[in-house]
Amino acid sequence: MVDKTSFREAMAGLGAAVNIITSNGEGGLAGCTVSAVCGITDEPPTLLVCINRGSKNNEVVRENGCLCVNVLSADQQDAAIRFSSKSVSVEERFADVEWDRLVTGAPVIAGTVSALDCEVASMMDVGTHTMFLCEIKAVRTRNDRDALIYFGRNFHSVEAPAVKGAVAA
Repeated sequence: MVDKTSFREAMAGLGAAVNIITSNGEGGLAGCTVSAVCGITDEPPTLLVCINRGSKNNEVVRENGCLCVNVLSADQQDAAIRFSSKSVSVEERFADVEWDRLVTGAPVIAGTVSALDCEVASMMDVGTHTMFLCEIKAVRTRNDRDALIYFGRNFHSVEAPAVKGAVAA
């Protein structure tokens, strides 16, 4: 069996997009930073999203039955840090963030690389986390924004690909 320290060390080498998962509904408003998001299939468009079972956000997503995966741009690192802090209330997390809604009512954060608005199709608890399988109901994409990733226990920027047909200045 692999110990927790070895597992975490290995995972530090697995770069991933930084996302803020949001939800809103009868269960309340929620938002947390996660990197454990994975595309599963495009028929129907489905994502896997993992949230710690000990987090209040997990409970809210379960009750609301919806979430939005907000894929952060490089200039949203401060929001990533704020939404990951256990000492920051949900009201404080959203205070300085501009957002609107698409289909499910989950907050769609402005300025992201993309936002994937989802309904929770199923869930399964595995160890410390819940795996949410989420059917995508609406998307918003900005391919011209640099992305924020987490790799080696640090944030990094990934430059947006050049727009096809654009002329360099």
